[in-house]
Amino acid sequence: MPVRPEDVATWMVRHGFAVHPLAPGAKTPAPNCGACATGTHPPRQCPCHARRGWCHGFHAATTDLDTVRQWWAAQPRFGVGVACGPSRLVVIDVDAHTDRPPERSRLLPGIPVHDSVDLTGLGSGYDTLALLAAHRRRPDPCADTSTLRVRTPSGGMHVWYRAPRHAPAFKSSSGSGHRTALAWQVDVRAANGYIVAPGTRTTAGDYRALPGARTPAPLPLWLTAELTRTGHRADPPPPLSPSVTVPSATASPTPTSSPRPGSAPRVLAALLRDVEACGAVPEGAAFSEKLNRAAFTAGGLVRGGHLGDAETRRLLLETATRARPHQLRRNAHIVETGMRAGSARPIRPEERT
Repeated sequence: MPVRPEDVATWMVRHGFAVHPLAPGAKTPAPNCGACATGTHPPRQCPCHARRGWCHGFHAATTDLDTVRQWWAAQPRFGVGVACGPSRLVVIDVDAHTDRPPERSRLLPGIPVHDSVDLTGLGSGYDTLALLAAHRRRPDPCADTSTLRVRTPSGGMHVWYRAPRHAPAFKSSSGSGHRTALAWQVDVRAANGYIVAPGTRTTAGDYRALPGARTPAPLPLWLTAELTRTGHRADPPPPLSPSVTVPSATASPTPTSSPRPGSAPRVLAALLRDVEACGAVPEGAAFSEKLNRAAFTAGGLVRGGHLGDAETRRLLLETATRARPHQLRRNAHIVETGMRAGSARPIRPEERT
């Protein structure tokens, strides 16, 4: 027996997802009112929202149950859309179109696919996402039963993940895009995007939850790294430059001799540039050694009172992520152990210049 759209919407809200109506039988948002149809005001400033109107699609999304009940009482045939940004969702949208595959360089943006790799039978986003996962030696998200997966009427799949609260915000993209894309025929639904809720019925068919988990799992670290690498961060960290501002100490002990002005930031900035330069060399750049050296030195400078602990740690992690975005856990381990070891030997900046 089909589930009522209102029940789907209220279930979503009770699980922390912001919802908005979709046009009956469609996967597009419900139409705007006559006053909003002209588009004379920014969607986020729409006066209808204060009156519980549903204009402007995902911009009207809410977790207020009274508003949701009012919407579906007014139109019981509304479908259910989920706004990804306010719901902290990152949904991997896998397409199964019959388009002819592009050249190898566009299958996995930023990752060369060698001519020795047999691509016979590759024809959809299922194949390119599996290829990306295999390249990173990680499980295929389409087979991830630990998270919510939804089969679409066209034969594609939506793989739902929750972004951790401390993680960066990600933006949406199209798998056919030339500037920002995860893989060919693999779209990303995140900030400023929405996804169709499971249980929604359209004229093309149903959005059906697959066997396995019924709620989204945390976004895997390797996918977080891939989204960062492919430009999906909505707030990308600024590139490191010679003039980077390295955090100052919150408190300074009395040193045995006065350090030269600005020498501690210069020492750390030089080491961080060595770490970041590894990003241009996939292998053989001694990345771990350089990151460990930077972390060890940073630990000594922090212990000596010349740099601030939290800000220095953040700067090390951000630099490591830019150079090696696919090994976040290892980066964090190197930074932590390096700083801990370095803190056993306070450093005077003049020792390193």
